[in-house]
Amino acid sequence: MAQYDLLLTFGSCAFFMALVAWIAYQKTKGEVNTKEGYFLAGRGLTGVFIAGSMLLTNLSAEQLIGLNGSAYGYNMSSMAWEVTAAVSTICMALIFLPKYLTGAFTTLPEFLSSRFDDNVRRMTVILFMVGYGLVTIPSVLYSGSIAVMRLFNIPELLNVSYSQGLMFTILVVGIVGGLYAIFGGLKAVAVSDTINGFGLLVIGILVPVLGFAALGDGSTLEGIKTVATTHTEKLNAIGSNTDPTPFGTLFTGMIFANLFYWCTNQYVIQRTLGAKNLSEGQKGVIYSGFFKLLVPFMMMMPGIIAFHLYGGELRSIDLAFPQLIKDVLPVYMSGFFLAVLLGAVFSSFNSLLNSAATLFCLDVYEPLKKGPVSDADMIKVAKIASIVIAVFSFLVAPLLQFAPEGLWQVIRIFTGFYNIPVVAIVIIGLFTKRVPGLAAKVAIIFHIVAYGLLQFVFVDEVNIHFLHLYAILFAAEILIMLTIGWLKPLETPWVIDRKETIELVPWAYAIPVSITLMSGVAGLYILFSPIGLVSGFGPLFWPAISCLILVNVLGWHYSLKSWRYRYGNYIASSISESNQVQA
Repeated sequence: MAQYDLLLTFGSCAFFMALVAWIAYQKTKGEVNTKEGYFLAGRGLTGVFIAGSMLLTNLSAEQLIGLNGSAYGYNMSSMAWEVTAAVSTICMALIFLPKYLTGAFTTLPEFLSSRFDDNVRRMTVILFMVGYGLVTIPSVLYSGSIAVMRLFNIPELLNVSYSQGLMFTILVVGIVGGLYAIFGGLKAVAVSDTINGFGLLVIGILVPVLGFAALGDGSTLEGIKTVATTHTEKLNAIGSNTDPTPFGTLFTGMIFANLFYWCTNQYVIQRTLGAKNLSEGQKGVIYSGFFKLLVPFMMMMPGIIAFHLYGGELRSIDLAFPQLIKDVLPVYMSGFFLAVLLGAVFSSFNSLLNSAATLFCLDVYEPLKKGPVSDADMIKVAKIASIVIAVFSFLVAPLLQFAPEGLWQVIRIFTGFYNIPVVAIVIIGLFTKRVPGLAAKVAIIFHIVAYGLLQFVFVDEVNIHFLHLYAILFAAEILIMLTIGWLKPLETPWVIDRKETIELVPWAYAIPVSITLMSGVAGLYILFSPIGLVSGFGPLFWPAISCLILVNVLGWHYSLKSWRYRYGNYIASSISESNQVQA
C-alpha cells in the first residue's frame, strides 16, 4: 500500500508539472526569439500574469515552513513580513512603476545609469550579482530541497545518506526549475508561476480547512471555535520585544526592507517592467498585494492549528507544517501538493536565474561590446549565463547544510549589505534632479563599510534590532546624498527621457483599490490584536472596523471623481479616434 501511495504521489506530481510545462510552452511558442521577448515577455504581460508571477516569486518553501513554524512556536507577529508588504506594492504601483515605464527601462541598473552614470550602474550590478549568486539563489534552492526532503523523506525512499539525498533533490529541483528560465524566458516564468499560484491558493485554503476539521473531530466550525477561544495569545500579531518581529519594527527598517524588495529588487520587479501598459502593470502589482492579505490564513493558521493538535511534542517548530500536511492531507492530494510546492520553489529559483541573466546581458555584456548585439546572440549569451549561474548554485547550495542554524542569519546579514543602499539611491534618483552620481557611490561605499562594522565588529556595543539598524543607515545615506547634492549639484537638472513604448494612462481604480488594500492591512492588525480575537473582541473592535469602512466609501468617491477629471477627456478622444479609423 505504501508503494502504491508513493507511486500515486509522484505520478500525479509528474502529471501536474508536465501540464504546467505544456501550457507554458504553448503560451510562449515563437515569442522568445527577440531580446525584448526573452527578457521582458515582449512587454505584453497582463495584470493576472504579473500578479501570479510576483506572488510565486515571493512565496516559496521558506515561507510555508518558516511562517507556520513561527506561528507554532510564538504567535502571529511574523505576519508583518507578508502583510505590510501590501503597502510597498501600493508604492510600486502608484509611485515607482509609472516612472520605470515612462523611461521604458529594462533593468533597474539601466535606470541608475540614465539617472546617475555608468559607474553607479556597475556598482549596483555587482551588488545584485554577488548577492544572487552567493546567497539568494543557493539558499532558495537549498531551503526548497529541504522542504521536499522533510515532507517525503527522500533519503529513506532512495536508501541513501542525508547528504546524498540532499544533493539529488537539489539537482532535480534545480535542473527542472532552470529549464523554464533558460529556454522559455520571462513569459514562461510568468505563465508557469500563475498556474502554480492558483494551485498554491487551493492548497492554502484546503490545508487550514482540513486542519480545523481534524481539530474539531470532523467539524470545521468546532475547530475554528477552539482556535478562536483557547490560547488566543497565539493569535496576537502585535509582537513584543521578545517575539520574532517586534511591532515597532513595522515603522522603521521593515518599511525600507519591503520597499527594496517590491520596488527595486530586479528579480521581483522584472515582470512589471514587461507590462502591456501602465494600467495592467498597476493591476498586477496591486492584485499581488491582496494575495499578501491571505498569507496569515494560508501560511500561519496551519501552524497555530498544529500547536493545538500537537502542543510542544514536535522536535522543531519547522516540523509544524510538514507534520500537519502528513496528517490531514488525503493521499490522492499529496501529488498535487508536491507539484505546488515544487512550483513555488521553481518560481523563486527560475525568476532569480532569469533576472541574473538579464542583468549580466543588458548591464554587463552589451555595454562591454560597445556596438550593436543581435537578438540571437543576446539570447544565446543569456542561456549560457543562466546555465553557469545554475551550475554554480548547485555547488554552493549543498554547503549550506554544514551550517543549518546559521542559514537564515547568513541570508539576513548578507541582504543587509545591499538592500538599503539600493532603495536609498533609487529614491534619491527618482525624486531629486541635481544630486550627482558621486553621491550614490559614496552612499554605497559608506553603507557597506558601516553595516559591516556594526554587524561584525561592534555587534555587542550596538545591541539594536537589525531592522532598526536598516532605518538608521537609510536616513544617514539619504542625508549624505542630499548634502553632496547641495554642495556639488549637477549643472543640468536630470529629466526622465519619456518613451511612448506602451500606453501610460493609469488604471482608473488604482487609488481606490489601494485604499481598500490599506484598509485590509489595518483590518488584519485590528483582528489579530488585543482589541480583536486575542481578548475576545473588545469594545473598540467594531468602531475601528466602521472607521475603515467609512474611509473606503469616501476614498472611492473622491479618487474616482479625480481620475475622471484628469483622464476622462483623454479616454473619450482616444475612443473617438479609434472609431474614426475603423470607419
